[in-house]
Amino acid sequence: MEALHTNFNKIRTGRAHPSILDSVTVEYYGSEVPLSQVASINVEDARTLTISPWEQGIVPKIEKAIMTSDLGLNPASAGAVIRVPMPMLTEETRKGYIKQARHEAENARVAVRNVRRDANGDFKSLLKDKEITEDDQRQGEDEIQKLTDKFVAEIDKALAAKEHDLMQV
Repeated sequence: MEALHTNFNKIRTGRAHPSILDSVTVEYYGSEVPLSQVASINVEDARTLTISPWEQGIVPKIEKAIMTSDLGLNPASAGAVIRVPMPMLTEETRKGYIKQARHEAENARVAVRNVRRDANGDFKSLLKDKEITEDDQRQGEDEIQKLTDKFVAEIDKALAAKEHDLMQV
């Protein structure tokens, strides 16, 4: 679920949110570091992020890193502060982001099912080694199925919330 929420945060809605820039890395003294480690990121208004670097000399590198990221953002620097306006989403980009969100949700469902498969395999091997009874195996598999259903429902709920966010104008 945490991985799904992290992936959903990377899909931008029309509103400004600092987590949109979580995936951006900046070249700083020869190594790539996350943007949040070289600058503070704040929300100026509903459609603008402000980035205040710790050092003045890194401003061009931050601008370049944001422009070369696949986020489609165009930063503008004003001295030591970088402003990143969030462009309005078109109907086509909204549909593309919804498609991406559905893909991320399906990946999360597959991951949950893989955990279920592995747990059921563990129950079968425990039964084969005579460490549990058949009743214990069935009870364990039922519990795993209930947990799987619960988390798939949570994934569906998170996807519906993200789709609703994306469709708001």
